[in-house]
Amino acid sequence: GAGSDAAALALDAAPDGGGWRLTGEKCWISNAPEADFYTVFARTTPDARARGVTAFLVPADRPGLTGTPLEMLSPHPIGALAFDGVRVTPDDVLGAPDRGFGVAMDTLNLFRPSVGAFALGMARAALDATVAHTATRTAFGGPLSGLQAVSHQVAEMATRTEAARLLVYAAAAAHDAGEPGVPRRAAMAKLYATETAQYVVDTAVQLHGARALRRGHLLEHLYREVRAPRIYEGASEVQRTIIAKELYANREPTA
Repeated sequence: GAGSDAAALALDAAPDGGGWRLTGEKCWISNAPEADFYTVFARTTPDARARGVTAFLVPADRPGLTGTPLEMLSPHPIGALAFDGVRVTPDDVLGAPDRGFGVAMDTLNLFRPSVGAFALGMARAALDATVAHTATRTAFGGPLSGLQAVSHQVAEMATRTEAARLLVYAAAAAHDAGEPGVPRRAAMAKLYATETAQYVVDTAVQLHGARALRRGHLLEHLYREVRAPRIYEGASEVQRTIIAKELYANREPTA
C-alpha cells in the first residue's frame, strides 16, 4: 500500500524472543513467487517512518511465507507475498535494525542506472528498427527517409537516445568511483533514459504504422515492455523530486 511513499511501508515485524515475526502482505515483488530468497523491508519500530525500517534476507521456504504470481501487461516475473508470522532472526538482518531504509536507498542508487541501461537498450532497438524501415519503405515516390517530417523525427530519436546513453554511463561510472552526487546522477539517468525510451518506442511505432501493432512484431513487444520502467525503482515523479532536493540541498549560499 505504500507505493512511492516507501517510508510508509506497513509490513509488521513484531519482537519475538531474540528475533521478529513478520506479518502482512507485499505486492509487486520482483521474481515472486519463484525466488529462493527475498530481500524484505519491514517495520520494526512503529510510527518512525524511515528510521524504523529493517531489511531482512528471508528464504522462500520459511514457514508462513506464501506467494502468488501477478499477470502483468508485459510478462515480467512479478508477484505478491503473504507473511503469516514468518520468523526472522538477527542473522537474517541486512545492515542493522532500524537502518534498512538506508540499505534500500543505497541499492536504488545502483539499480537506477541499470534500469536506465535496460530502457536505453529498448530505445536503441527501436531506433535501429526505424532507421532500417524508413530507409527501405517507399511511399510518395521514394523512401520514407526522404520525407523531412520523417527524417527529423528519426534525428530527434537518435539525439535523445545518445543523451540518455551518456547520462546512464556517467551515473554508473560515478557510482563505481564513489564520486559525490550519486543519488542525483542516478535519478537523472533513470528518469531521462526511461522517458526517452517511451518517446522513442512510441515514435517508432508511429513511423512503422499498423505493422508495428501486429502481435509478434519487435515494436509490439517493446511497446508493452517500455511502460513499466517509468514506474518501478522509483516513478519518474519521484526521480524529479530527488533531483530537485539534491540541487537545493547542495546549492551555494548567496551573500
